[in-house]
Amino acid sequence: MRSTRVARRYAQALMSAAEERHILETTTADLTKIAGVIQGSREFRAFLNSPVVSVPRKKGVLREVFGTTVGPETLAFLDMLVTKQREGELAGIIEQFHALHDIKMGIANVDVTAAVELTAQQQKALQKELEQRTGKSVRLRVAVDTSIRGGLVVRIGDTVLDASLSHQLERLRERFARGAALPH
Repeated sequence: MRSTRVARRYAQALMSAAEERHILETTTADLTKIAGVIQGSREFRAFLNSPVVSVPRKKGVLREVFGTTVGPETLAFLDMLVTKQREGELAGIIEQFHALHDIKMGIANVDVTAAVELTAQQQKALQKELEQRTGKSVRLRVAVDTSIRGGLVVRIGDTVLDASLSHQLERLRERFARGAALPH
């Protein structure tokens, strides 16, 4: 919890600075590049989290790795994180920054779990329906989980819409257990 709060605070500060300088989209692209390196390299993650590596060495490596691919403002932000010994929070900060950016741009990230692979046409129809219901642009992240037996489970933030067959069967079982009459 504390780590998330710290990451969110840094992300908000970076977002404010980027908006002030009118470089929000550039900063977002820079952070996406950095996130790709963090996700793609276990060694890089270990390097960031290592208390043994000195501050000047970390700054030097970050300048070498990102100096020509990200803007000077993003590089200065990385320097500041290392100075404050918060470089281990970088992945969380980037995640929080992207979440704040999505809110600002009116984008809802929706996780959909389906029993079978959805076709492109089904995904497009679902996206359109969710955009109408939420009033936001929707970014779908679709996963397949055969344990739900059929239907969908849709998660929008903290809201879960469970239209899975396994959920419906569980509700029916509970009604039988209570002795409730079946709907006609």
